Amino acid sequence: MLTGYWRKMRGLTKSPPRVGLQEIFWSWLGSFLGIGAVAAGHYAFFEGTDLVLIIGSFGASAVLIYGATKSPLAQPRNLLGGHLISAVIGVTMLKLCGPWLWLAAALAVSLSIAAMHATKSLHPPGGATALIAVISGPKIQQLGYLYVLLPVASGALIMLLIALIINNLAPNRRYPEFWL
Repeated sequence: MLTGYWRKMRGLTKSPPRVGLQEIFWSWLGSFLGIGAVAAGHYAFFEGTDLVLIIGSFGASAVLIYGATKSPLAQPRNLLGGHLISAVIGVTMLKLCGPWLWLAAALAVSLSIAAMHATKSLHPPGGATALIAVISGPKIQQLGYLYVLLPVASGALIMLLIALIINNLAPNRRYPEFWL
């Protein structure tokens, strides 16, 4: 019985081939411009305030929407839906379980995964977005449900616009694969 369990960990296929220099360039350019636009917006408009425009989970989103453009996890529905659903759940869990941050964190991530699955909007960085709502400290926590709009919705929209422009400039790229 245990042998079959351990056999599952061998994997089924070989590692995918390396991507070419052109693919690396377009992934680099998209991520540079996408994260750069969100970060520039943050420092231009919100530096010195308690508001933020950039969160850590956007780095993981950049990998998907600029580096894995064909992945179902990188599509606009997943990017926007995954972040927004997870942000709402993260803030809600903080409000309901605030004194028990360990419980709020665990519920925020696990409920976000379940909700993203149920809505066909699975986006792995969404789990981090939910977790950030709970563990980021007073600056983020005090935003409450404003966190869903600023930074989450606005930052994800900026990155999506850059992805639509940059990913379609490349002759061998197409983005998105689907919208809904």
